[in-house]
Amino acid sequence: VKQMPPKKAAEEEEVTILGRFGTSLKMGIVGLPNVGKSTMFNVLTKSSVPAENYPFCTKDPNEARVLVPDARFDYLCEKFGPPSKVPAYLNVVDIAGLVKGAHEGQGLGNAFLSNIKACDGIFHVTRAFDDDDIIHVEGDVNPVRDLQIIDDELRLKDIEFMTELVTSTEKTVSRAGTKEQKAELEVMKHILAFLNDGKVIRRGDWKPDEIEVLNKQLLLTAKPVIYLVNLSEKDYARKKNKWLVKIKEWVDTHEAKATLIPFSASFELKYADLADDAARKAYCDEAGATSALHKVITTGFSTLQLQYFFTAGEDEVRAWTIQRGTKAPQAAGKIHTDFEKGFIMAEVMAFDDFKELGTEAAVKAAGKYRQQGKAYVVQDGDIIFFKFNAGAGLKKK
Repeated sequence: VKQMPPKKAAEEEEVTILGRFGTSLKMGIVGLPNVGKSTMFNVLTKSSVPAENYPFCTKDPNEARVLVPDARFDYLCEKFGPPSKVPAYLNVVDIAGLVKGAHEGQGLGNAFLSNIKACDGIFHVTRAFDDDDIIHVEGDVNPVRDLQIIDDELRLKDIEFMTELVTSTEKTVSRAGTKEQKAELEVMKHILAFLNDGKVIRRGDWKPDEIEVLNKQLLLTAKPVIYLVNLSEKDYARKKNKWLVKIKEWVDTHEAKATLIPFSASFELKYADLADDAARKAYCDEAGATSALHKVITTGFSTLQLQYFFTAGEDEVRAWTIQRGTKAPQAAGKIHTDFEKGFIMAEVMAFDDFKELGTEAAVKAAGKYRQQGKAYVVQDGDIIFFKFNAGAGLKKK
């Protein structure tokens, strides 16, 4: 019995991703005021954003490109020693603190919510440390309540947006609506009912036609979330905190597959300010803890459905960012549009094979150097050499 049709269906399903399509995607750092967002942003970028202890001091969203750490990229740079080294980047936006009532314009509410709308994923920072010098906008530290406040604010803003959209679409459909518009309106009503039921979009089980409608609107609660729990240095080092179990319970109840990363913004800031690797190692040894930064960045990158392939040689080692599921011609188009138009084949080595065998010739000799056609789905960490036809004949790059 041929198994091809189900496989094809699975491939089609993979393509229907909730969210914006592209590779210039952004993670927004979101949370209440004074929970450690700007400190985390400073650590991520080593750029100086005002992180004073005052609500709303971060008025304009600050954006930065953060290097994605990868031992494979480092290995290739060491191996080839090229003058040009271009790693992958994660775009991160620091968004000022949301407060209760933000969906109604409280604090700097509406501006913040539109800044979140421009992002594709969320680092949700919540505070689980006590510090009398750092005021808490709600009066006391209660991260579970804080998680719920942000969750509710984003959902209520989506309800407001969808209510207006349903009303205006109903008017259009009642005048001279097409069959497609009527079907889309029904999906919109279903989305609105789902939100009014206290649920958020990313936790729903949506069909491809519903995802198409959702992807036109880019609702706030459709964005994937990584929960970052900001602990004191002491709690982070001993891996204990009175709120951690309660936070995990809340996250598990609301979102079974979510990622929760405990970190300490003050620990990370001190770590980032150290001069070199030796000083950082000594600091970690003394504190009995390691930096969570690599995990935060790589998880953010992966949450946006991003990955990369490498081109590697004596002139340049570069990581090219693509979305998961990208086929070889489209991956080639990231380098140059001509590569996609005149695509002939992709010559591919898996990174692990190259590292294990040491040279391209050895990979070829082992029969692991593959020539792939247009249907090949590029895998994370592939080392690729594209052949394309530039009209006048065969050129290589």
